[in-house]
Amino acid sequence: MNVNYIKIFVLVVVVSLTACSSDDDAVSNLGGENDVRIEFDAGVNGDALLLGATGYTNANGETLKINRFNYIVSNFVLIDAEGNEFTYPKDDSYFVVSEENELTEVVLKDIPAGEYVALKFGVGVDQEKYQQGAEGQGDFLQVAEENEMMWSWQAGYKFLNFEGTFTSETVTEPTIFQIHMGSHGSSLDNYREVTLQMPSDALVSENLSPVVHMAVDANKVLDGQHKIKLSEAAVVMIDEVKSPQISENINGMFRVDHVHNGENIQH
Repeated sequence: MNVNYIKIFVLVVVVSLTACSSDDDAVSNLGGENDVRIEFDAGVNGDALLLGATGYTNANGETLKINRFNYIVSNFVLIDAEGNEFTYPKDDSYFVVSEENELTEVVLKDIPAGEYVALKFGVGVDQEKYQQGAEGQGDFLQVAEENEMMWSWQAGYKFLNFEGTFTSETVTEPTIFQIHMGSHGSSLDNYREVTLQMPSDALVSENLSPVVHMAVDANKVLDGQHKIKLSEAAVVMIDEVKSPQISENINGMFRVDHVHNGENIQH
């Protein structure tokens, strides 16, 4: 075997082990806590989502122009390799993600050092939180109102606000669609939880503050596990059949694309 090849091979192995050791040491030796940032990157069936753009055709044969894609995420939990869970403080764990208002980053503050392999969160607002009443919602109530995520306090939160226009073989003129999904009392509770594995560990320590890049496929709202045809109903808000189906579809629109373990970002 060529001597130079052996030297290069050994050097690559040493550098790789050193890099891994460096990250491991940053987590295990320094301890502490840091922020975890979650970036929600919206797309449509593999293409970037551009609000107001035309040409997004789904498997139902409908072409959509999407003007609004807002949703609520909540109740974040980070899970390490041993299955230990860190539950983010509930009162601080409600966020609106809005493409039109450029709210696409969630920052979880003061996360304990660890090697996190999975992420769990809710889509919408759980009944326990809602039943605390308007006074129990804190600042989140105003954030939701400012981002079109409320019907009214009595009617509750919109977990998803998905709007635009569409055409199809049978609907040839651009027609407005509105998909507003939420819970309507205990009889129609559409709050769902999502658990996602990380493609690589999210490393948190005093010196490491990871960014989790979440790919979110808006196409799944209508074209997921259940096929929702706008040509049959262009407005879906309180529907005992379609609303739970849309909730299940939304569970499938999230995927952790990659994790960036960056150097410390002061918080």
